Amino acid sequence: MTELASEAMESEFGTVAGWTEQAVRALGPEHAVPAGCRGSGSEAALRWLADGMGVRPGARVLDAGAGVGGPAGWLAAERGVRPVCAEPMAEAVHASRALFGLPSLVAVSQALPLADAVFDAAWSLGVLCTTEDKAAVLGELHRVLVPGGRLGLLVFVAEGDLTPPLPDGNSFPTSGELDALLADAGFRVIGSARADLSDSPAEWQQRADAVDAEVRRRHGHEPAWAQAQEQSGRVGRLLDSGELVPRLLVAVAG
Repeated sequence: MTELASEAMESEFGTVAGWTEQAVRALGPEHAVPAGCRGSGSEAALRWLADGMGVRPGARVLDAGAGVGGPAGWLAAERGVRPVCAEPMAEAVHASRALFGLPSLVAVSQALPLADAVFDAAWSLGVLCTTEDKAAVLGELHRVLVPGGRLGLLVFVAEGDLTPPLPDGNSFPTSGELDALLADAGFRVIGSARADLSDSPAEWQQRADAVDAEVRRRHGHEPAWAQAQEQSGRVGRLLDSGELVPRLLVAVAG
């Protein structure tokens, strides 16, 4: 995510991130990637993005809004890179370091403390939906990419008016708004697809569910758990109804 927009988002992306780290430690390291990718894409979606971004061993890759580091951990294991993670929630940064050994810093995506043109590729999964300042996020991603560097995005796109109650702190663009924002930031879209967020292997889903169950067992009585469940449930309802569509994009920095 990019900025703390509400108490519900702090619960979902901060407090629960710390609990997720604890649960993975209890259940075993094989649970880390599936649990860390919850809400950030399926294995097939990550593979589609990595292929489109042309990620190769040795590439310098940024994960902006990395959460607990699941997608970056997957990318490191699958493509032989060591991504840098930027994430505003300190609990999530601690988790990405502890679970995946990734270089991670506490930072918002619209003000990255990184030099210009230092990454060959970047991705940002479900992040643009968490801020009104989308132009600043895309501007920063363009700034830290080398000319011709590729950006991968997972964005939850609004197909029209959304039925309340809406998730707190989210701001979902339309497809037209997203395309215009990318063009204004200097990106050229070279690939787009609708993501199927349920097409991970059965074992992946089982491990993610096991972590959820462990977190619920330990913390299901706490208000932060209820807030996070309500938040994710609202997003899930909009996805199920087709009012939100998960869109994958790959764009080139001009």
